[in-house]
Amino acid sequence: MPTVHREAGYVFYFYAEEGTEPPHVHVDKGGGTAKLWLQPVRLPYAEGLKVSELRQILRIAERRQETLLRKWNEFFERED
Repeated sequence: MPTVHREAGYVFYFYAEEGTEPPHVHVDKGGGTAKLWLQPVRLPYAEGLKVSELRQILRIAERRQETLLRKWNEFFERED
């Protein structure tokens, strides 16, 4: 479970066995969790996070989209 980014108490990571799915990250903070697609950045799943936290997660992911995608592609050895 590689951690690819930490910011504002959020931990962005992906699971090594999910390389066949489209690029995405999981984000945890406290007891809450979310899943974010990266192309485009959107939120298909979240649990235990406030709306304000979800907005902040989306802003961080949009700002860091290029880096998150690069780390995904490097880990899964994709040329996307």
